Amino acid sequence: MKQLLSVVVCALLLSVAATAQAAKPNAEPRTMAQVLNSSASGMEHEFVSAAEAMPEDKYGFAPTSGEFKGVRTFAQQVKHVAAVNYILGASILQEKPPVEISGESGPEAITAKADIVKYLKASFEYAHKAIGTINEKNCLEPVKWPFGDRSSTRLELAGVVTAHGFDHYGQMAVYLRSNGIVPPASR
Repeated sequence: MKQLLSVVVCALLLSVAATAQAAKPNAEPRTMAQVLNSSASGMEHEFVSAAEAMPEDKYGFAPTSGEFKGVRTFAQQVKHVAAVNYILGASILQEKPPVEISGESGPEAITAKADIVKYLKASFEYAHKAIGTINEKNCLEPVKWPFGDRSSTRLELAGVVTAHGFDHYGQMAVYLRSNGIVPPASR
């Protein structure tokens, strides 16, 4: 079901991009990789801006009451998304991640805001590199799903980069607002 949903979302993104492209009579046709990278870039902009907006002394913040008990801290949210970007990129490229990821949590040794943001930005560079290899010929070829025992496609994995990041961005926006900070995307 998740795979079908991801393929549908990606197909919708591609059709919207194609429609927008058709509306510009002199525009050069965009490749599948360009469309997918555009989607990932939109999420990246909002996510990195949110990561940069939180003061370093609040990176350890996590709500603790009620249903929030036991959730990731702000820093853990950022490192998790970065680690998953590396995992997804590596799956698209069918290689091992180029850096330490410590599962889906990111390296424990990275604790300073500047280092976490650097790790995050590098993860997006890697994800964009991987997405840049997707084309009409290889987008639906089976590749190993990195989070269990099933297959996936490069197209689905590229869609997960965006969907997963926005899922955690929503949580980070709550953390920012809980600390009196308006998320940059809402300013």
